[in-house]
Parts: sequence; structure tokens; C-alpha cells
Amino acid sequence: MTDFPAYTRLYSRGLLEDRLEAILSLSAPCVLCPRRCMADRMGGDRGYCNAPYDLYVSSASPHFGEEEPLVGTGGSGTIFMTHCNLRCAFCQNFEISIRGEGISCSAAALADVMLDLQGKGCHNINFVTPTHYIHQIVRALPLAIEKGLTVPLVYNTGGYDSWDVIGLLEGIFDIYMPDIKFMNPALASRYCRAEDYLVVVSPVVKEMFRQVGDLVTDENGIARRGLLIRHLVMPGAAGDTRAVLDFIASQISRDSYVNIMSQYYPCYRADDLPEISRRITGEEYEEALAYARSIGLTRASRH
Repeated sequence: MTDFPAYTRLYSRGLLEDRLEAILSLSAPCVLCPRRCMADRMGGDRGYCNAPYDLYVSSASPHFGEEEPLVGTGGSGTIFMTHCNLRCAFCQNFEISIRGEGISCSAAALADVMLDLQGKGCHNINFVTPTHYIHQIVRALPLAIEKGLTVPLVYNTGGYDSWDVIGLLEGIFDIYMPDIKFMNPALASRYCRAEDYLVVVSPVVKEMFRQVGDLVTDENGIARRGLLIRHLVMPGAAGDTRAVLDFIASQISRDSYVNIMSQYYPCYRADDLPEISRRITGEEYEEALAYARSIGLTRASRH
């Protein structure tokens, strides 16, 4: 594959700075995500996500629990951002995403973190929940490139992203890894406070696919470029899981790499919602896998 990773070409053409300026223009007042809350984050206000203007990071390390094409032998260089623009009642990282447990990280420090992870042998730099901090990530990228960053970047998101912002990221991220949580607006509203989740996620994932296509791996099975979709099987929501898989097969690609995840467990506020206050059953999970295969999603995997 030529011109890899994509951001090196954008940088060499002098276009990365233009993208940064466009993204910064959306950050104050903040319309970086579909909430469009217009918070003056630069002036100290915090919007719906409760994130400050400056970047806060919870942790950064080689991660071996991600999807196999990301992990390989060296791990995925995972950087967990604090805060989130969703309010998932079942959030497994609520200490980070909702309580915001982390430390301040400048653009220069973030660049050094990326290089450190690359130096440890990580196959990629994996930004977890980057939506509301994308201005700081893109600000750090030229600094990292100038110091020798060469591994692909992963945009690891809950899927509730601005189509405009994703458009500005073309040529920056080689790998997009969105969740597709729900097709049913009632479920998205009840569990994530995002009734418009379907309206948002559908065009966003299509745009991601337009930019990078199906997941491509090298001779060692390591992801180089493409779309990797996650879907968490929820208790009692088999119909919605089928709808998610139908959407992927019919409107994205039957060659999509889809991680059908089984690790749901009730945490954060899930015990307040009786229908999701239990783990999923083995039967629920196997039915989801079988349905994916039955509609031609041959790259559906279990995790």
C-alpha cells in the first residue's frame, strides 16, 4: 500500500495546518459533536461532555485486549481520553468517560506519548473517545510527525460524531473504529440520552467507509487502513442487534470487519434499568453471530 500512513502525505503537502484551523474554528464555541452545545470551552466553560478545552488523558499504554488486527505482537498504543458526549447508562469506563478521571496533557506531551508508544512496538496509536478533543489531537500530530511518527492512527469512537468533523479528518486517520450501538431511537434515548443516535451514526459511518474502505491488513494480519465496526450485544435487544447488522450489510459493506462483542455487564447506572441489569446469555450472543453470518457478514468476529 502506497502513501502509508495517510497523514504523512497530508503533512508533506502542507494541508494539515489548514485542517487544524478548520477544526479549531468548531471548538470555541464548541460544535465538535452533534450536541452542538456552543460552550465557550476556551473561555473556561464546559459543555454537555463536561470536558475542558485542554486535553485530559486517563492512561496511555500498549493494549492487548483490542481486536486482533490492532493488537498483533506489539499491542495497540491506546490513549484513553477523559469525558464523553454520550451518557451511556451501562458505561464500563464511567470513571474516565463520565467522572473525567485523568491528568492534563499538552499537545507537545501528547506527541511524546505517541512516539513512546511507537517506540514500545505498538502497531498503531489508538485514541479512545477522541470526539471532543480532536482539536488537541490534530494540534499534536505535526509535532509527532516531525519527531518520526509513522504508525497509523485509530479513531476509536462511540459513533456519535459530527459528519462535518469526520469530513475534516479525511487523510488524517487510517483506521476508523466506531461503535454502532442502536438502531432504535427509543433505546438510544433511554440508555445513552441520544434519541438522534441513528440519524447521526448512519451518515457518519458511511463517510468513514467512503474515506478508508474495508479493513485492510498486511502480511502479518496487522491493520493498515480501513473501517472496523463494533457492536455490543445488549440483553433483550436481539431485534436491534439484527437491525444494526442489517444496516452494515446493506448500507456499508458485507466485507465489513464487525466485532460482535459479548462483554456486556451491568455497571454504572444499569441496575436502575431492570431490563439491562443482567449479563447477556450465551444463546443471545450465539444468535447474533449466526444472524451476521446468515446475511453475509463473513468477517464478523467474536470478542
